[in-house]
Amino acid sequence: MLQLIESVNSAVNNFIWGVPAMICIIGVGLYLSIRMRFIQLRKLPLALRETIGKVFHKKEAAKGSLTPFQAVCTALAATVGTGNIAGVAGAIAIGGPGAVFWMWISALLGMCTKFSEVILAVHFRERNEQGDLVGGPMYFIKNGLGKKWQWLAVLFSVFGIFTVFGTGNATQVNTITTAINSALLNYNIIPETAVKTSNLLIGSIIMILVGCVLLGGIKRIGSVTERLVPFMAVLYIILAAGVVLCNIKAVPEVLFSIVYGAFNPSAITGGIVGSFFMSMKKGVSRGIFSNEAGLGTGSIAHACADTSEPVKQGFFGIFEVFADTIIICTLTALTILCSGVPICYGEAAGAELTISGFTATYGNWISVFTAVAMCCFAFSTILGWGLYGARCVEFLFSARAIKPFMILYSMVAIIGATQDLGLIWSISDTCNGLMAIPNLIAVFLLSGTVMKLVKEYMDKQKK
Repeated sequence: MLQLIESVNSAVNNFIWGVPAMICIIGVGLYLSIRMRFIQLRKLPLALRETIGKVFHKKEAAKGSLTPFQAVCTALAATVGTGNIAGVAGAIAIGGPGAVFWMWISALLGMCTKFSEVILAVHFRERNEQGDLVGGPMYFIKNGLGKKWQWLAVLFSVFGIFTVFGTGNATQVNTITTAINSALLNYNIIPETAVKTSNLLIGSIIMILVGCVLLGGIKRIGSVTERLVPFMAVLYIILAAGVVLCNIKAVPEVLFSIVYGAFNPSAITGGIVGSFFMSMKKGVSRGIFSNEAGLGTGSIAHACADTSEPVKQGFFGIFEVFADTIIICTLTALTILCSGVPICYGEAAGAELTISGFTATYGNWISVFTAVAMCCFAFSTILGWGLYGARCVEFLFSARAIKPFMILYSMVAIIGATQDLGLIWSISDTCNGLMAIPNLIAVFLLSGTVMKLVKEYMDKQKK
């Protein structure tokens, strides 16, 4: 049975992340960027002012909503996670250093895609029975495209529910257990034989913590993420930048391998990764796995923002992709490549490769700090995706289905901590691609609405 599932998933994955994904993701991002004259670059300083500049601006959000900063922190909580740590490592191992270049390209175009998604999510959002603001691809499809496109909204929600359990939970918990056990084993606190017991204990603790936060509602999620995200991001950036500075002489060669390897991977990997398309595919898919631009999921959090300006909130989407991929994913890639740790090209790799990059530079003691950073990354991602799953369940069924979903979602942490997740990783990758298609179709069809809202906002700013 497992072999059949693997075969079917592999066939669907190869199709979804083949030519269709490249056309949808790169094509829609490029179309939006050209149509808006690369607003993600022209207005990047404004996006940074509206996000980093809001860190110290304390503001209470109205009932059933988040402050704009809490909204972007909740979205970042979901994006800054396994994709930044294990995802980048996996992309380099399978696609070669050149995969990082394609990650950059997908992020550059993805900034404009996410900008559009956030604008549409805020513009077409609703209030549910509890008075909470709800929005995202399923709502801008429903309210923007009309009843004849309702099936597209249903498809997005169904794929979303399947995705949250793998991408948002099990794989994140697996990263946490890997990080903690790595630190415990390095310091000989536990023997190898105790790893299974440790995994079960860690999974149980995560299950309780996730349940406590998610069942507290949107306000509690926002309160936790606005404290956790800035802390974990700064800690990780400092540690990764330290690795790069300690190996600064290797940076020019590494950057060359990234750019040259994007078009000629076999020259860098010794022929093991010889496919240009494989390098591109891994870079784009892992980039989206990390920053979620094109998936539409991040817009679900942004729709909760207490703001009357969809375009202003859209700038938070630009910053989100910039911070996630251009800064954090790049630092992860440089940590691996500059540290000189051996990379088995063509073979699967995950968080352990990133951890080895840190320990090769700092020594085993750093495993404690990397464990803390990775736990924060992964835990925050679980919270963000828990919100996304709840919104998808609510759209398909009703608000009454949210609590049972939250309980089930929390319990999945045990599976993530104790089971081999090779197949779950693969299925999650497939579901990411399946979610992207209905979202990108809707964003493309509603691009005229985005242009209209952007023009109105810019005219208002000039006046």
